[in-house]
Amino acid sequence: MSSFGWWTTGRDQAAIDLFEGVCNAIADRTIPGKISYLFSSRGPGEGEFSDRLTEMARGLGIQVVSLSAMQFRPELRKEDRELWRQAYHSKVLDRLKGIPTQMVVLAGYMWVVSPEVCRKFPIINLHPALPGGPTGTWQEVIWQLLDRRADETGVMMHLVTPELDRGPAVTYCRFSIKGGSWDPLWRQFEDDLQGLGIEGIERSFVESHPLFLSIRREGVKREIPIIIHTLRSIAIGEISIRDFELYDKEGNRLTGPYDLTGAIEESIMVTTA
Repeated sequence: MSSFGWWTTGRDQAAIDLFEGVCNAIADRTIPGKISYLFSSRGPGEGEFSDRLTEMARGLGIQVVSLSAMQFRPELRKEDRELWRQAYHSKVLDRLKGIPTQMVVLAGYMWVVSPEVCRKFPIINLHPALPGGPTGTWQEVIWQLLDRRADETGVMMHLVTPELDRGPAVTYCRFSIKGGSWDPLWRQFEDDLQGLGIEGIERSFVESHPLFLSIRREGVKREIPIIIHTLRSIAIGEISIRDFELYDKEGNRLTGPYDLTGAIEESIMVTTA
């Protein structure tokens, strides 16, 4: 049985939703595996959502390990962020010793992991864009999509590596943001653009522009499904990760990420039916 470590900072409700969605998929055997532990970078009392998340994990019989990043050697974090990162994650690894883990999932984990962690086990992370698409936070991704007048976007799970800010994609799904009900939203955006410019729209609307909100809404719909389907694909051996490379079930090295668009769209239709 595959065993996954779950790393989170637990900043918001989305962190709880992701964890709950994967736990439900494990319970109904969609994912033939288990979460061997939940690691939180917040300590008890540091946040409402992180506290709720750790309580949920304990209630499910999942081991909880926590180490407050904010309280860990704050002077060093100010003086030398890289040295702090290595020291903090070395301490984290000490606390995780002896817990069987084949892979780590970063789900709302807000700290850059150290190279030592990357070498210890495969790590995958959620990113709200297509492979080769915009980088940055989900907000930055959407503003870049608007600025580029993009025809489509997506969500992906990518490998975390010591050398790269964002490692190669493992799985992805895509969806269109042009045509049909999208066209009136783009027309409104173009009208606003004439009067305000892209920076003016960002200042005036922040995250409330209808086109911005619709792109975000469609992306969020796919976040839990892609984590579930990625972990399922790994658990049943459809894909595997060795030395930062992807392989199929026959052991052949994959030259690109695994396209889960069909499976994701089917699961969304079932959920919304």
